Amino acid sequence: MNGTLRALVVAALLQASAGASALDPAKTNPLLDSGPDPWIVREGQVFYYMGTHGDRLAIRATTDLARLNEAAEVTVWRPPATGANAKSIWAPELHRIDGKWYIYYTAAASDAPEGKEDAHRGVFVLENSGADPTKGTWTDRGRLATAQPGIDGTTFTSNGKRYFVYSPYVGPDSVLAIVEMANPWTLTGQETIIARPDQAWEQQGGRQILEGPEFLQGPKGDLFLTYSGSACWSDGYAIGLLQAKPGVNLLDAAAWTKAARPILEKNPAGNVYAPGHNGFFQMDDGTSWIVYHANPGPEMGCTGKRSPRIQPVRWDKDGSPRLDKPRGRAP
Repeated sequence: MNGTLRALVVAALLQASAGASALDPAKTNPLLDSGPDPWIVREGQVFYYMGTHGDRLAIRATTDLARLNEAAEVTVWRPPATGANAKSIWAPELHRIDGKWYIYYTAAASDAPEGKEDAHRGVFVLENSGADPTKGTWTDRGRLATAQPGIDGTTFTSNGKRYFVYSPYVGPDSVLAIVEMANPWTLTGQETIIARPDQAWEQQGGRQILEGPEFLQGPKGDLFLTYSGSACWSDGYAIGLLQAKPGVNLLDAAAWTKAARPILEKNPAGNVYAPGHNGFFQMDDGTSWIVYHANPGPEMGCTGKRSPRIQPVRWDKDGSPRLDKPRGRAP
């Protein structure tokens, strides 16, 4: 091997090593000091990040997630002063669908009575036909016509059909429901509740809550939905898992099986408490990664101190996702 070739090989190995270490969760987590309800989507070589701000929607764009804190934050939308989507702007998700960008977000009405906002929350949709979601015009496509008020909407396709899943309020509980979509802002057909907070770990913090559903395609054709269980102010807040086998009717509640225990929960030894509200994104090599928020210490509640973290998704032999214990820097 001549000197020039040797130098190129060494440089390539060093670059690969740097790339791997740059996304070492033990070194990079948290990605930001604050960032509840994080979301990451990759388009080409660019990662787009969103999180809850409460009063606006903003996007960061970067080609290096380890340097997300250096990416400029661009506010792309502010709510109207009054109306159905005027306040409590939560849980944004950015999706690329049929050549356009869509943001799904939760909002509450300006006239919602104090203490009764839950009955006046819904999921709304914005559309942008530009190539870069940090630019161009966002068109308000309105509120999705869900059967119940609710939060944390997401969308995915399976077998050529598009679905919407969210967390509606049903009595004292927050549950998970699925419905088919005619297009990215229109629901069609009947809504089906596919999971309720019937496990002890989903009832921590004085509330029975399932929220933040997210889609993950398994390597053997199984479809998975993660979700966050319990009240977000509880250290027992954690991420659970639903599974549907290939070819089943996703609108049939019986098609979904719930794992008995969370797949991601607090790890005091790793300085991670109340991990939840996750999303998934893919790397160039096809590997799936999870992004979620967590607190760096106990009893920190459901505040802006929650910060975004990432780690790879691993797969068991049966095609089920597995997550390592979460780790982060000490507070």
